[in-house]
Amino acid sequence: MRGLSLALFLRDRLLFIFMVCLIILLAVSLLLLERERYPGLVELGTIYYFIVIALFLLGTWLVVDYLRQRTYFKQMLEAIARSEELQASTIVQATVTQEQKLVAKMLEEQSRAYLNELGKYRRQQEIHNHFVLQWVHHMKTPVSVIDLLAQEVLQQNSSSQQEQQQLALSMQEESDRMTRGLEMMLYTARLDKFEIDLHVKQVALHELVRSVINAHKKLCIRYSIFPRVEGEAFVETDEKWMNFVLNQFISNAIKYSKSKEGGKKLLFQLEAFSGGGGRLQVIDEGIGIAPHDLPRIFDPFFTGENGRTAGESTGMGLYLAKQVCNRLGHEMTVSSVLGESTTVSVSFKPRGIHIMGSGGNGSSG
Repeated sequence: MRGLSLALFLRDRLLFIFMVCLIILLAVSLLLLERERYPGLVELGTIYYFIVIALFLLGTWLVVDYLRQRTYFKQMLEAIARSEELQASTIVQATVTQEQKLVAKMLEEQSRAYLNELGKYRRQQEIHNHFVLQWVHHMKTPVSVIDLLAQEVLQQNSSSQQEQQQLALSMQEESDRMTRGLEMMLYTARLDKFEIDLHVKQVALHELVRSVINAHKKLCIRYSIFPRVEGEAFVETDEKWMNFVLNQFISNAIKYSKSKEGGKKLLFQLEAFSGGGGRLQVIDEGIGIAPHDLPRIFDPFFTGENGRTAGESTGMGLYLAKQVCNRLGHEMTVSSVLGESTTVSVSFKPRGIHIMGSGGNGSSG
């Protein structure tokens, strides 16, 4: 290691050593010319003395400079030998010259950027793995229910038509849950390549809302939830992604309203802004959200008190909806009164989709 660092040190100074030797040679030539021109003026011993002193000073300077930078070269060689380690760049600390300090600073910044990027990917991988586990666990429930219902059908051959219809409805409900779970998994996978799977256009939001309500009408009828759409709005968005977001809204509204007795309203209020854009408010009459849970409802896998009560929550619906809205340039907020209602608002800014590159990719926290 020492020989290698010394060789590297000398190799970097070959040009300097050559220039010093050239200057010494030039000086000696001038002294010899003066000696020929004025015999006796310059003694030959003086020339030898000058050469020895000059080479001694050059050698001394090289030795001192090498001793000064030897640790730096050793640390650089060690860092290269351990370059597969994440913290290898932090080994280089004994910088002497300004150039070495700049190199060490650059290595430090590169290491920090690399670790930040690595941490981000690790976090994404952890979220993905956790989501897959949650999703598999969530899918086991409807599969088990369908299996039980099928066994019940086989054991009750003489059941009435009404009972058979009720069993068929229950199986269909569980099938819908599986479909929504598969859809959530599919959209979660697509979220990483959001920009590729994006088609922005002017969308009639009221028509999109009605189509989503129509897809959930059986569950709404079964749990006495009465959707109503007020107003109209044309906004710039991606219809497919917005359809996914609206599905999360109405699924949550049904999930957290069905346990309440009697008829419940589910209101979709649309407002068109004069300068373009618009706003959608989804107001349900469900069980609401506890005030201490509200700040965390956009965290992945957060289910809160409602999730523990209902037992059907994955904690990913609002997280994904928020992520999609952020990337589309829409602003999404949620307010709630515990035990009375929950209001989800989405604001569509004029040409809001065009800001997604500058600020729309931020995490919801």
